[in-house]
Amino acid sequence: MVLVSAKVVQRWALFVSFVGLVITFVTTFLPLWKTLNTDLNEMENWYEGLWHTCIFQDEAGMQCKAFDSFLALPPDVLASRVLMIVSIGTGIVAVGVAFFGLEGVDLGPGRQGLKRGLLILGGVLSWVSGITTLLPISLVAYVTVVEFWDDTVPDIVPRWEFGEAMFSGWFSGFFLVIGGTFLFVSVCMEDHRQHVSLPDTQEKPRTPQYLKTEVL
Repeated sequence: MVLVSAKVVQRWALFVSFVGLVITFVTTFLPLWKTLNTDLNEMENWYEGLWHTCIFQDEAGMQCKAFDSFLALPPDVLASRVLMIVSIGTGIVAVGVAFFGLEGVDLGPGRQGLKRGLLILGGVLSWVSGITTLLPISLVAYVTVVEFWDDTVPDIVPRWEFGEAMFSGWFSGFFLVIGGTFLFVSVCMEDHRQHVSLPDTQEKPRTPQYLKTEVL
């Protein structure tokens, strides 16, 4: 008895991938990748993302400013921008492709092979989207840790720390990878179901049949 069908797994995979895509999109433009708080003014917090640097003050609220020059960006921020844009693009294509491969979406008669290929392509693209989300998050985290423990910087200088957007980025990357994995699992389940439901083509031994005759 099958507790979970391939159809259910496909829909959960698409849902998880879509949630990961939405979180990735929000994370890309949030100015909360890194946070900084100075001991001299505890009422003032600094935040930095891939596009803006923001300062939060209790009296003035949040004020953000975009980076002055694209060419003057640090290498990790520039690489992270590119990778996150790639992640969003591949994630959108992955969700769209996987949707047309779902059971219940009619593409016409005799298109099961095409639907299977769409699910596999959606899973691959979802993996690519998840990996290209995890890479920039991990890169910025690595640079932040290295700069935090840099002995050449005086202790009086405030250090950047992890912001909330980095944790949401890790979650979104894992969601996209898990969603792609579920798509592969659904394909394997459907292949197994079709293999089991195939008729037995082996020849069965014939039972001898006798002609009943009566002697008059």
